[in-house]
Amino acid sequence: MTPAERLHKLEQALQQAGSLRLRDAAALLGVSEMTVRRDLARGDGKLSYLGGHIVSAQSLQGGAHYSLAQEKDHFAQAKKRASQKALALIHEHDVIFIDCGTTLVHLARLIPDDLALTVVCYSLNTAEILKHKRALRLIVLGGTYMPSSDSFSGQEALGALDQISFDTAFISAGGVDEQTGISCWNLHEKDIKRRAMQRAKRRYLVVDSSKLGVRRHIHFADVNQFDAVLTEQS
Repeated sequence: MTPAERLHKLEQALQQAGSLRLRDAAALLGVSEMTVRRDLARGDGKLSYLGGHIVSAQSLQGGAHYSLAQEKDHFAQAKKRASQKALALIHEHDVIFIDCGTTLVHLARLIPDDLALTVVCYSLNTAEILKHKRALRLIVLGGTYMPSSDSFSGQEALGALDQISFDTAFISAGGVDEQTGISCWNLHEKDIKRRAMQRAKRRYLVVDSSKLGVRRHIHFADVNQFDAVLTEQS
């Protein structure tokens, strides 16, 4: 198989999977990981290697359009109302996971100062709010800082998640579509979202209604993997 044929086969695989780990791509093609990376470097730019994953350049371009500063005020009241519904599902002494993004920042603000909880998060803006809650035990996942979402990512974060079991995971998303599932803007969030969901007894998707019927580039879950979808409307 020529380099061009290998790249074409990867493109076809990405149309189904969205992204591929380097080792999985190498196994698919029957070559070494170094050969795959060499093919990507010499290719036409349609595929890229990022954080241990192979993705299409189109996916990266889509993620680049996400602006944390702009999203912060987008549908702010709707995000707050959705987060109020999430707050009602939290009980004293729970261990919870709060995902990154601008919606769940509202949940962090709504948590009462005297509510005894253990909260795990991986975004700086959420941690900055939670660190002032006197009764709360805060665990911030480490790793490589990702400015696009003001959060951390990498094997350090995934390894830490493997040591924790959650009562509830509150997950955010950039798109919710009945047919294509739940998606986000940033590739680096995918594995952390999935691992947190795996480690939780209960999983809730918290989004404002502007996300419904929308599809972003990075698929990370299906609707039926959540106990409920919480919006300002439901």
